This record gives sequence, structure tokens and C-alpha cells, in this order.
Amino acid sequence: MDNISSAFASLKGGSPQEKKETIKRQVSAEIAMANAQELITKSTEKCYAKCVPYPGSSLSSKEETCLDRCLQRYFEAFNIVSQSYVRRVAAERNTGATLDTL
Repeated sequence: MDNISSAFASLKGGSPQEKKETIKRQVSAEIAMANAQELITKSTEKCYAKCVPYPGSSLSSKEETCLDRCLQRYFEAFNIVSQSYVRRVAAERNTGATLDTL
């Protein structure tokens, strides 16, 4: 059973507000998982294209090092952007401003 199905199964007996919050949490978790999977797929594709010009049966140590560094940089950049976005959203919630005005 996937997360959304289990969320609906767990909604029995709760208040409408509790049900709504449970669904919101489950949908947010599913979106986060999809985003993480997309990040891993895209970063792997981009780094592989950059670091492995001629695919073979195994990776050379140079290619492994390149892939490792590329993926580290990719995830560091993603973390910086994510943290900035979270701060902006938090600031928007606290001030009532929109992201366009920050």
C-alpha cells in the first residue's frame, strides 16, 4: 500500500480538520519524495554526461573522482538554493509579503 492509500485508510474516525491535515502531510511527503528522485536522476545524468565521455564496462579512477566531485557540488548547490527558498517562504509567512517583493 502506498503512502496516500495508507493516509486515506488512517482517516477513519478523525475530525474533518484532522483528515485534511493528514492528507496535506501525506501529499507533501509524496511531493518531497518525487522531488528527491528527480534531483538524483537529473544530477546523475548531468554528471555522467560530463565525466564519462566514452562509456565502457567500468569507470576509471579519474571518472569516479569526477563523478564524486560533480555530485557533491550538485547537491551542495541544491542545498543552498533549498535553504534560501525555505527562508524566503518563512519570511513571507511572517510578514505577509509575496516572494516577488522580497
